[in-house]
Formats: sequence, C-alpha cells, structure tokens
Amino acid sequence: MWAVFALAGAAFVIGAAVGAFHAPEEQRVAERFADAWRRGDYTAMRAEISDAGRARATAKIFRRAYEVAATTATATKLTIGKPRKDGDVYVLPVSVATRIFGTFRNRVVLPISGKGSKAKIDWRANLAFPGLGPGERLQRTTEMPPRAGLLARDGTPLAQGPSRTSPLGETARAAAGDLGPIPEDRAEELRALGVPDGTQVGTSGLERIFDTKLLGTPGGRLMAGTTVLAQRPPVRAHDLRTTIAPKVQEAAIAALAGRYGGVVALKPGTGEILAFAGIPFSGLQPPGSTMKIVTLTGALQAKIAGPSSTYPYATEATISGVKLANANGESCGGTLTQAFAISCNSVFAPLGAKLGAKKLVATAEKFGFNGDPGLPGAAMSVIPQADTIGDDLAVGSSAIGQGVVQATTLQMTRVAATIALGGRKPGLTLERAKLAKPGPRLFPASVASAVRKMMVGVVTGGTGRSAQIAGVSVAGKTGTAELKTTHPCEPDPENPEACPEEDQVNDPTDTDAWFVAFAPSAKPRVVVGVLLVASGAGGDTAAPAARGVMAAALKSGA
Repeated sequence: MWAVFALAGAAFVIGAAVGAFHAPEEQRVAERFADAWRRGDYTAMRAEISDAGRARATAKIFRRAYEVAATTATATKLTIGKPRKDGDVYVLPVSVATRIFGTFRNRVVLPISGKGSKAKIDWRANLAFPGLGPGERLQRTTEMPPRAGLLARDGTPLAQGPSRTSPLGETARAAAGDLGPIPEDRAEELRALGVPDGTQVGTSGLERIFDTKLLGTPGGRLMAGTTVLAQRPPVRAHDLRTTIAPKVQEAAIAALAGRYGGVVALKPGTGEILAFAGIPFSGLQPPGSTMKIVTLTGALQAKIAGPSSTYPYATEATISGVKLANANGESCGGTLTQAFAISCNSVFAPLGAKLGAKKLVATAEKFGFNGDPGLPGAAMSVIPQADTIGDDLAVGSSAIGQGVVQATTLQMTRVAATIALGGRKPGLTLERAKLAKPGPRLFPASVASAVRKMMVGVVTGGTGRSAQIAGVSVAGKTGTAELKTTHPCEPDPENPEACPEEDQVNDPTDTDAWFVAFAPSAKPRVVVGVLLVASGAGGDTAAPAARGVMAAALKSGA
C-alpha cells in the first residue's frame, strides 16, 4: 500500500506491504500505528497512543514532530516494515531515502503501556524518526559545495567561481544575472532540497533559471544527539553550458542601449535562446500591433478574410458606439495585406470583433497566451477568457494588443517563431545539451505561409522598413502600444483648460515600442523580439534595434 502527501514543498512517499494476521492486541496496536504511518494519517497514528503520550503532544505538535524530522533528514521516502516484538517493546524497521544522505536503515522502538484492550503506545518525540533514542533530537549539519559555473554555447565562462566573474564582463552579467539571499517564495522549496538558510542563490537571469542545477548536492551529517546516523560529502554540480552566443548577446545589450525593456533572440529550429537582455521574461506590457499577427492568423484560419480582402480608408472605426482611432489619426485601408503592412487599427479592430472573443482567445492561447511560458520564473502572458473579455469594443481592442492584454517580449517572440516554423509550436531552451525541436502543428501551413508573406510586406514597404538587412529577406511586425493616447488633443479656443499643453503633441513616452521578426524569411535562422517601454513607435525605435540583433545572429552562424 502506498501513500503520497505534501511535506515542506516536497513529495514525501511512505510505503510497505501489510499482511493480515492473528496476534495479541499489543501487536495489533503496533500494526495499526505502522499502517497509519504508511498512509501519512497522523490522526489514526495518534489514536493508538496512550493518554500520557497525548498529554505530551497535541495533534499539531504530534504532526509537526514527523514533518520537521523528515525535512531535517531531507527525506523523500520512508518504507516501514512489519513490527516485531522485542521484549516489552515492538520494533519497526524503517528505510529512509533522502536527498542528501542517500538511503539508510534504522529502527523505531514502540514502547507499549497497558495490556490487552488497554494496550497503547507510550509515545515520545523520539518515535518521529528511526534511530533516535529517548530524549535525543534529530539534527543536521550542512555543507554546500562550490557553485557550478555558467558557460556560453562556445564554452566561454559567463559566471564562475565565488565572485561569478567572466571575461565577457557586462555582456555576460546581463544574461547570467545575480545571486542573493533566498527569496521568501522559494524558502520552502530550497529547504526541502537541504539548502541551508543564508545560502546565496540565483535571483535573476540564468543564475535563477538554473539555480537548482548550479547549487549541486549539499553534504553534511545527520545526527541523533551525538550519534551520526548518516553522512555524505557535498557534491559540486558540473558546469552548465548554455545556449547564449556572446556576439548575439552583445548585440542584444547594444539594442537595449540602457533603455527599459526586453530583447530576446532564438533559433526557431532548435528553440535555443541565443541572447536576452533587460526584462524579456518578466516584463508584461500591452503588445500593441504585434498582436495583429494573432488576429490575422485567426481571421485567415476562420476564413472571414483573405490577403486580398479590401477595406475602406478611414481614420477611425466605430465599435459598440465608440470611436477607435488609428495612431495619430492617420487614414488607412486597402487590402488586408496593405492594412497589415501599415498596421491599420480601423481595419484590424473591427476584424477582431468579427472574429469574435471565442476564436480570438482560442487563437491567442494556441500561440501561448494563458499558458506555461516555457521557462522557470517567466511571467505568463494573458488575454481575458472569452466569456469575460467584454463587448465588441473590448474584443476589438484586444485584437490590436490594447485593452487588458499583457505580454512579455518572450511571448511575442514565440508568436513570431510559430509563424517562422510554418505554424508549429516552437520549443524553448537555454541549455545547450537539451535542444528543443518544434512541437505539434498549431495552425495550417497555408495560413502560416500567408502570414509570413504579409510580415515580409511590413519590412519591405510598411512600418518595419527600418529593420531591413541588405541581401536578407526579413519578416516582421511593428507594435506601438498606447499607454495613454496617441491621438493628440485638439485645443478648443473657448476652453483651453480642457486640452492640457502636454496632450497637444505626440509624446514618445506615451507608447511602448515593439518589433518581432525572423530572418531569412523563407528559411528562418533567427527570431528576435524587442520591447522598449515608453519609447515611441515600434517602427522608429524597436525595429532598428531588432535589426542589429538579427544581423549579429546571422553573422555569428550560431
């Protein structure tokens, strides 16, 4: 019989076979106690102890005694044998599997008070763990091994030794991240692994993502009073080779140029993240018009529009009685291909409303919204569920990356990577030894091909022209996410206070700049995403930043 229960963030398993037999009541008490322990049923265990034992420990103290002992030992599994009589006591053989000390075997002595139907276990705290004698307390001394190093894909150290140095300097640190005290939200997890309080652990970047691999295996002694029950030396982990390409990483830092935002570059075929800088995994922002890749994909798959579908030129669209303006009040329209290239809100907001909340959300979720980001510690990008997203105006706003849609740079890079892979799900990895091949097909290849061609048009003749690379076909999509409004206020001479001076001109800090792209467009070798918070229009700032990263990746041959 097996039982599994949660203990200090770890899976703790107790098991053994139980046989039915005829025996004295004293032995039955010991058997019932052992069986309850196997199930992790502390209430049933405590029902078998004497009044004196109950007086020594309330139900909470009783349970806590077992949990603390298991955590101290870093136990992952207890296998409890059949009680056997030894004089006036019953002995339970117990095998303990631990994270730090391996597996060891000892016994728990169960003293019995009373006879026949009055027989009970005279419980004391030392019964909470095998090998403890009367009055003894389980203790552990812990020694951590040196932290393993982080290496770039070419073997260059990114962080090594106690000071976590690298010959690449700041280029390495931007990816490697920092060490710090154990965060409160990880204390339970690390304690269960045997990591002592006061240990420096990864708090950002690769140090955080690979923290448990870099920490190695703690060593030390497990003691019952002054008696050593088990001991093992600490074991240093192997240096971990990442997917980071130094030249691409350098370009990512240069692209960010000290601005607040995120940059990420990956190889679509293997899922390898070649570089990242800033907040690409944690910074949630409205994705703006990069979300139109999602809307376009959904519309093409639903066959409510095609590349040559035409739309009237307009400066705004009216949805649910509310006017939704194009950026800066520009007039746009034409074919769907043209509208996508110049990022026309007055076409795509109504198109999103026509697609409908259910299909828009379902398409977004196939691209990765509302799901596991694919990397430890990364934030989940979100779009409201179809039944809560709201009216047509809310759906239309979400379709152009406004409303309450929030995405990370990583998420929108995954969106572009899905198109680069012909509609297949991109893998993600930062570990060179674990390449991540593309997953199942999410969208028809014909739909992904149409979107890819329209993304090429964004760069050749649309809002993404500043991402062009000589001799290379680039597919991309700009995004300019409004934080307040990009439609300048028009002063009213009769009421000048109704239009503050700062709202009468375009303010670059009023918008997030986005750009996602891949190249070469026909056989993509790199996908890049750039978010620059409060930095103007995507085509003006994010697209040229992405161009430099793409060029570096293509040149590096990574």
